[in-house]
Amino acid sequence: MAAARENVSLLFKLYCLTVMTLVAATYTIALRYTRTSDKELYFSTTAVCITEVIKLLLSVGILAKETGSLGRFKTSLRENVLGSPKELMKLSVPSLVYAVQNNMAFLALSNLDAAVYQVTYQLKIPCTALCTVLMLNRALSKVQWISVFMLCGGVILVQWKPAQATKVMVEQNPFLGFGAIAIAVLCSGFAGVYFEKVLKSSDTSLWVRNIQMYLSGIVVTLIGVYLSDGAEIKEKGFFFGYTYYVWFVIFLASVGGLYTSVVVKYTDNIMKGFSAAAAIVLSTIASVLLFGLQITLTFALGTLLVCVSIYFYGLPRQDTTSIQQGETASKGRVSGV
Repeated sequence: MAAARENVSLLFKLYCLTVMTLVAATYTIALRYTRTSDKELYFSTTAVCITEVIKLLLSVGILAKETGSLGRFKTSLRENVLGSPKELMKLSVPSLVYAVQNNMAFLALSNLDAAVYQVTYQLKIPCTALCTVLMLNRALSKVQWISVFMLCGGVILVQWKPAQATKVMVEQNPFLGFGAIAIAVLCSGFAGVYFEKVLKSSDTSLWVRNIQMYLSGIVVTLIGVYLSDGAEIKEKGFFFGYTYYVWFVIFLASVGGLYTSVVVKYTDNIMKGFSAAAAIVLSTIASVLLFGLQITLTFALGTLLVCVSIYFYGLPRQDTTSIQQGETASKGRVSGV
């Protein structure tokens, strides 16, 4: 019986990872189409905001179905959302940190060459693994650490584009750029692992946690809309440039966001990173057929590294999908590096 339950749990995790990978790959392809085919580009900040709203509505609907009755649904919202400002503040941390991450990534891209930015930003993968070890009291084997860095290298190669021989028209500050990318990498690792810790440290419903986080996410994205595109939106309208394809991209982003939370809940952030890397490979391969992109040697090598790293990370090992009880010495936790 225990073996059967373990097999069902494994199949469910594989299902969640597979769906997340396919949705992420489809989203990337659809996003590329909307940003290259539409004559009048929509405001990406408004799309992000609408995505947060849709994720909130979907989470509310799923919670309503999960509770089973209107009375229990109202009680759950009243106790965990409306009557729990402390929990709302706790779940606002990832939204704020992600906002800092996005701004730092933009600042870094403005002060670093595209190739340098592309390589250094992938350090968020091993940073996430390090945050997992330090914040969740987990231990990774040497093989797992090797597979994490192998994945990092594979993603860099898959996304690698030869530098263009063009003159830089904007004055760049490399020190500012590297400082910004360091902050962005740390924010990426911290925010993801922090959310995982909140999810797994209590019995609170995943959908309640999503509602708490998306409420703060809407506030943060609305501020971003006002600061980034407020004047143009006032002139052209909030939904300027929206087409059926744009709405499809927003829908995919919403579904992908929900599945990401499920993956984090039942696996971990490291597995989420592997799934995202697989989605990059799939979307690039699909782009060869749809957009005429050419397969390069670096892409082939990167794909091989990604596949090998996924295989090595998936070898039998200690379970890392639940928070270990008790504290262990930092030296013992990271000695596998």
